[in-house]
Amino acid sequence: MNESESSPRIGQIVRIVQGREAGQYAVVIDVLEGRFVLLADGEKRKYDRPKKKNLQHVELMDFISPEVQDSLLETGRVTNGKLRFAVSKYVNEAVTDLKKGDQLDGERRCN
Repeated sequence: MNESESSPRIGQIVRIVQGREAGQYAVVIDVLEGRFVLLADGEKRKYDRPKKKNLQHVELMDFISPEVQDSLLETGRVTNGKLRFAVSKYVNEAVTDLKKGDQLDGERRCN
C-alpha cells in the first residue's frame, strides 16, 4: 500500500494479491477496523457472503464505481449485478494493456 490514497473507500476496485483469489478483481463493500475490508465481485463472491481481507493483501486501484458507492450509501445494499458490472467495466476500460502474468478476467490459467 504505497499509494497516495492509502485508505480504501466503499465502491473502490481492488486487485487481490495474496491468497487463493490472487489476481482477481473485487469491489470494497465495507471497511472494518481500518485494517480489513469486505470484498465482493458479484460472481464468485456474492454481496451476502463477502470476503474479509487484510489491506496488505490487496492493491487499491484508482477507480471507484459510482453505481456501487451510491447504492451502498443510500440503501446499505447493492445487487450482485451492479458488482459484476463495476468489475467488468474496470477490467474492460482500465486494464487495456496487460502485463505479463496478469489475468484479463481474474480467472486462473492452468498450464
